[in-house]
Amino acid sequence: MDLEYRKKWDQFVKELYEKECDGKTVVYWEVKYPFPLSNRDYVYIRERRDLDVEGRKVCVVLAQSTSASCFAEKQGVIRVKKYKQSLAIESDGKKGSKVFMYYFDNPGGQIPSWLINWAAKNGVPNFLKDMVKACQAYPKKT
Repeated sequence: MDLEYRKKWDQFVKELYEKECDGKTVVYWEVKYPFPLSNRDYVYIRERRDLDVEGRKVCVVLAQSTSASCFAEKQGVIRVKKYKQSLAIESDGKKGSKVFMYYFDNPGGQIPSWLINWAAKNGVPNFLKDMVKACQAYPKKT
């Protein structure tokens, strides 16, 4: 949820910010893609809820693409029009967390098979490792 912190640890973020648009808080996120591919950008709304499920505290975050009028498409950047993420996090009862995530996006354009294979084998696992490190290093509130 902390976009400023995400910019510090995620090497693929080119631009990331929130803006009020059509009465909603909307997130704009541009992702760096490797040369010679075009970057992708996302315009989405998100919502967070802290739930009590049979005495367990569960944090749920839902995000979905939107067609907010205040974010014009950029030349040379492909807009991801279909994006959806559902995330649930709870304590593992020790010093860690259990994380359940559903993620879908259609990046559009022509993605070569070598990049799809690299993402499945290396990109996603490496991103998850970076995310774990970022979570462990996140500044604690005092």
